Amino acid sequence: MSTIAFIGLGRMGAPMAAHLVSAGHTVRGVEINPVTATAAEARGIHVVGTVAEALKGADACVTSLPKPEHVRAAYGGADGILAHAEVTTLLMDTSTVDVDTSRWCHTQADERGLTFVDAPISGGTAGAEAGTLTFMLGGREDDIERARAFVAPMARNVIACGDAGAGIAAKLVNNMMLFIGVMAMSEGSQLAEQLGLDAKTFWEVARVSSGDSWPVRTWYPVPGVLESAAANDNFDATFSVDLARKDCGLAVQAGDTTGVHLPAARLALSQLDDLVAEGLGGKDCTLVAKLASPDGTLRGYDPSLDRTFEGTRS
Repeated sequence: MSTIAFIGLGRMGAPMAAHLVSAGHTVRGVEINPVTATAAEARGIHVVGTVAEALKGADACVTSLPKPEHVRAAYGGADGILAHAEVTTLLMDTSTVDVDTSRWCHTQADERGLTFVDAPISGGTAGAEAGTLTFMLGGREDDIERARAFVAPMARNVIACGDAGAGIAAKLVNNMMLFIGVMAMSEGSQLAEQLGLDAKTFWEVARVSSGDSWPVRTWYPVPGVLESAAANDNFDATFSVDLARKDCGLAVQAGDTTGVHLPAARLALSQLDDLVAEGLGGKDCTLVAKLASPDGTLRGYDPSLDRTFEGTRS
């Protein structure tokens, strides 16, 4: 089996790395949060202090980090991945970043004779725990095929999307569609409530009708309908508003660059901005349902129960 360096062991990274351990790989992880690092060690991950130590003799390196600036910092600099990776180490980034950052990683790796594949994921924390993520791979064909074997223990679907940056481009478009879908689901759920429909009954209608979508099946924002929904846990984050706002903003930015008109995405982004302005960035992104409510209250959400929030990792 292989030795894999894993940089970033948050809510996505730790379960992903644990699946690699279960598949028989040796995983050396790096995580700056000591509490999170301890939790990762309990999953069988060998947590080390530096990127250099994690990369020594590694066959592959996986990064799972919150934002583009974190990815650039992890790869660049004297203590970064590019400075310490061996030419035989396959580099893969699963983070959601802008296309320019992903292409920067490809270019910087190429200039050093290293191999990089952009490998963003879809499926959320539930998919990370279950090992059922979708991986969208971008890079040279041979490199993608090599990456496929490493990501298989974490994945249900592995899709080769094209050349450098194609994986992250697919992820940004997919997530943009997700947040538009969340907005539609949120408005529908609240209109159904106000019209006196039983939430579970209406969900059963939508699930098998034209209103169906992945967020409807997974994140319906009314308590007691879906076990996996954040609505059952005071909208504590499974996919935080902060990260949703970041991803949606990157998609809108891509629209600006390409000249594509994205009015629905801009509306979804503005709603996420409204929640951030209320200090709710650490809550679940499905809390946008609150903005459709006639009086701003939402069944399943009690602001008095809110804790101090930290954003989750993508």
